[in-house]
Amino acid sequence: MPRKKRELDAMPLKRAPDAVVVGSGPNGLAAAITLLRAGLSVVLFEQADSIGGGTRTEELTLPGFLHDVCSAVHPLGVASPFFQSLPLHKYGLEWVHPEVQLAHPLPDGTAALLHRTVEETSAALGIDAAAYRRLMGPMVRDWPLLAPDLLAPLHFPRHPLLFALFGFKALLPSNLLGRLNFKTPAARALFAGMAAHSFLPLNRPLSSAFGLILGTLGHVAGWPVARGGSRMITLAMAHYFRSLGGKIVTGREIRSLGELPAARITMLDLTPRQLLALGGAALPEDYRRKLRRYRYGPGVFKVDWALSGPIPWIAEGCSRAATVHVGGTEEEISIGESQVWQGIHPERPFVLVVQPTRVDGTRAPPGKQVGWAYCHVPSGSTFDMTQRIEAQLERFAPGFRGLILARHTRNCLEYQRYNPNLIGGDINGGVQDLRQFLIRPTLFSPYGTPVKGLYLCSSGTPPGGGVHGMCGYHAATYALKKLDRSSSLIRIAGLQPVCDARTARCHAEA
Repeated sequence: MPRKKRELDAMPLKRAPDAVVVGSGPNGLAAAITLLRAGLSVVLFEQADSIGGGTRTEELTLPGFLHDVCSAVHPLGVASPFFQSLPLHKYGLEWVHPEVQLAHPLPDGTAALLHRTVEETSAALGIDAAAYRRLMGPMVRDWPLLAPDLLAPLHFPRHPLLFALFGFKALLPSNLLGRLNFKTPAARALFAGMAAHSFLPLNRPLSSAFGLILGTLGHVAGWPVARGGSRMITLAMAHYFRSLGGKIVTGREIRSLGELPAARITMLDLTPRQLLALGGAALPEDYRRKLRRYRYGPGVFKVDWALSGPIPWIAEGCSRAATVHVGGTEEEISIGESQVWQGIHPERPFVLVVQPTRVDGTRAPPGKQVGWAYCHVPSGSTFDMTQRIEAQLERFAPGFRGLILARHTRNCLEYQRYNPNLIGGDINGGVQDLRQFLIRPTLFSPYGTPVKGLYLCSSGTPPGGGVHGMCGYHAATYALKKLDRSSSLIRIAGLQPVCDARTARCHAEA
């Protein structure tokens, strides 16, 4: 079957580049941009015919309905220090913010709402208002100081006391932290829903970290979507990369390291299992053993809907949010997430729902809506969760099924076939528990490998999953430091705009 027209140029290379990047997700593009801004010539390879990794947008159901294939809402994206250093708005990226950042409907017909301010959020939590301010207020105030440490590999923090105070709370299981702080079902459910993004059982250490960080981001940056779909993030990055002289080759699957051009730096936006397959005998046995010990977590089952109208939520606040956590009480969420780790498909799964057309009318024909939802399932599952997901929506939005014009589903194995980085349907690039917080995928050199010039830059490295580009940025910065410091090509900088002397382009406005 002939390939469809490629989105980016794929002409043969005329000369060997200084650096090669494999994979065009946000981390691969972040690594490529960082290397290019340091003065290296860079070529990026993508096996698919279009770039994006987990940030693609496609017509999955009916013509004119644009669905985000994987990621949809981007609190980490809008808050990413690396993304903020790039002039992506000049290349088509526009963040669109809902009135309510997150809604969590409850069985009694009400909903807990995450607003942009701590004050407005806490005001609706009744007797838990003061407790919410005590928990989240310091996080919001100190976020500019904490973010560089939280979104980086393990190191001695710049602000040890603040980091220690955060760590004390973050290490606790989220159901324990929630119950220690909150008395009402609304506050406990709101925090549990955010913590469930960890993919961990809520009685596991470190699950609180996700609730704390995502709640904080809702206040300091919001939970926006990208106008036109998540594809606009990587398209903007790619256009910026090419404007600096970078080259992207699509439709090129790399099956072994030997297929790549010789380069001083080779960056792989791949998880450890793919590195094992790609590296083969080039990797020492002890390193291969470490990679084999790397663990992947639960997967997802996802449904996309073309809808004839807005989802009819009982709780009015849900209609003002782009993101809705459908799972009921903290107890229900905790049971469902624990069952997933036991290999059970929950009867009442915790469902992450996104209704992007509430704020972005470009995603559907006039008067129509797009719906996006997934739930966690055991790794590698092929079980069809459609009915259980839709039953959860019917609990909190009666009449929802009557709006469905068409649906598209993907199970774990279908996701892995679509994107080989999603092992067993794991969209986080590996379990993000306490062990793999410290060892991701190795302890002292998470980006480097025993092969000179070969590095990992995927979500299988710190700081882990999410659309933020920080894995790629840190990996590329680490690789640059390994090069000969006397080289006239290399300029290592922090998250600051730099001029590319070879292309005579200066981006001080970034």
